[in-house]
Amino acid sequence: MHDINAIRENPDAFDQALKRRGAAVVSAELLARDDARRKAIQTAQELQTKRNEASKKIGQAKGQGDEAAAQALMDEVAGLKEELQQAEDAERQLKAELEAALSVLANVPLDDVPDGVDEADNVELRKWGTPRQINHPRQHFEIGEALGQMDFEAAAAISGARFVVLRDDLARLERALGNFMLDVHTQEFGYREMSPPVLVRDEAVFGTGQLPKFAEDLFRTENGFWLSPTAEVTLTNLVREQILNHASLPHRYTALTQCFRSEAGSAGRDTRGMIRQHQFNKVELVSIVDADSGEAELERLTQCAETILQKLGLPYRVMLLCTGDMGFSARKTYDLEVWLPGQDTYREISSCSYCGDFQGRRMNARYRADGEKATHFVHTLNGSGLAVGRTLVAVLENYVNDDGSITVPDVLQAYMGGAQKIEVSQ
Repeated sequence: MHDINAIRENPDAFDQALKRRGAAVVSAELLARDDARRKAIQTAQELQTKRNEASKKIGQAKGQGDEAAAQALMDEVAGLKEELQQAEDAERQLKAELEAALSVLANVPLDDVPDGVDEADNVELRKWGTPRQINHPRQHFEIGEALGQMDFEAAAAISGARFVVLRDDLARLERALGNFMLDVHTQEFGYREMSPPVLVRDEAVFGTGQLPKFAEDLFRTENGFWLSPTAEVTLTNLVREQILNHASLPHRYTALTQCFRSEAGSAGRDTRGMIRQHQFNKVELVSIVDADSGEAELERLTQCAETILQKLGLPYRVMLLCTGDMGFSARKTYDLEVWLPGQDTYREISSCSYCGDFQGRRMNARYRADGEKATHFVHTLNGSGLAVGRTLVAVLENYVNDDGSITVPDVLQAYMGGAQKIEVSQ
């Protein structure tokens, strides 16, 4: 959510920032709505003053025995009460309309974010690792199905397209990856592990920016809950409507959860395999920081996610997203793209974003320093650390052997009961 007062101070800068994201110029419309709201507030205040003055005069008139004057004043107070109610209702309506208009506007990019339309305009910052030479590289679904441990047909019979059933060692490998990621983030980087709900209310999804604009990307239950599309929603909302002690910041949370997405805009994309599914597991990283720490925290959070890929020995690259490819709530985003030999390309496995105070305003989450009266909205960050299913895909494609077996990465063997290989199920 944007600050209308900040827009009023520099409307041209706000419009220019939105234009960088391909959005329309709207500051004049927003300020007109705010002017109307302010006028309604002023009218209500003036009516309240008149009402208070007339109420005082009633007692004076009665004290002087002038019942006719007292009755006239009481009639005036009754009329002012009705007018005041109308003015207050108008102010509430105008405020709601202004907030609705603000709620669908994307966050403004930082100055160092490159301008662009889509992923073709993203900027590669660095690469890590060298892709190994693999004889006849295959895609993960070919490898998994040949192992007899990845079953899309069974999943389709149960749930439809974009689901999978993992069996035996691949099911264990998925669990191992999630546990490994959590252990690294909690033990090495100090994130607090959480186990949050996956059913969330409107207010929570609004707070992180998925509502109201992206409802079609979500699943909703018949009784009004949303299936969480990412633990960013639940972990970030842990501080909603709170005033935190500045000294307690930063707050860093991590969780391994199931995530649910409708993939409404992905018809025809990644229809085979585990790259783009309706249900998947992900380890999320969320940071709650003060106004001065966000950009440094983005570098830290990104490095935490990179460390997982490095420990797994998976080659990847870091991309700085352009203005046209960033998420709705982000001011700056790094994508980590892992090398997939079967596709002969890099694919996104994590997005790490700095959101400024955009989500803090939507959640009314603030902090206050000791001895100060003023509060400030928290700044938030989130990132995948990592998407577990896509990491499984990367391990299969990068660690497949000529005979179709999978070498278990060294760091995962302890989580796999010491197994060094995954072989065809008997």
